[in-house]
Amino acid sequence: MLVLASASPRRKALLEQLGVPFDVVPSGADERVEPGWTPAQMVETLAMRKAVDVCGRLSGARTTGIVVGADTTVVLDGDIFEKPKDVDDAVRMLRRLRGRTHLVYSGIACVRIEDGECAVGHRVTEVTFRPLSDDEIEAYVRTGEPLDKAGAYGVQGYGSLIVDRIAGDYFNVVGLSVVLLSELLGRLGFDLLGAAAAGAKSSM
Repeated sequence: MLVLASASPRRKALLEQLGVPFDVVPSGADERVEPGWTPAQMVETLAMRKAVDVCGRLSGARTTGIVVGADTTVVLDGDIFEKPKDVDDAVRMLRRLRGRTHLVYSGIACVRIEDGECAVGHRVTEVTFRPLSDDEIEAYVRTGEPLDKAGAYGVQGYGSLIVDRIAGDYFNVVGLSVVLLSELLGRLGFDLLGAAAAGAKSSM
């Protein structure tokens, strides 16, 4: 059994597309960041905290399976862009990102419930915004989409209208690199592609 330690509808949708059975148990882990952490340290550490938090709650029920935690952040000029605090903060972020290329870091941590064995990693993707006018930024913010997303945008939604190009893993920008997830689960003995293929066969 897989358990997604996230309330993110984007991550949930990506797993659903694979057709692999899973449960969703949102994490209540501490997401505070230590000064001096690199973006890679940040996304891997927070992903691990989320997975460990949920794993700890499930282990008492003698559940078997693997918990998947994930975390995403946006980086420009060495500055980390997390979720905006409010509308004004979203506008500020988007004004800095417009016409520029930034980096999206997404970390994934997988923890086996039975014994706590874990695997963790991250991917980095380059995203370039097209030049945006203030009116376009304000119109995008009015959709409400930016307010719960790192960097104040979602590439899979209205944000697709403001992204000029992507270099690297698209799903990493959505928030869950499925190829990295497959690699990490494989280290713990779970064949994600095989499980997806079995699910596809059973639905025929």
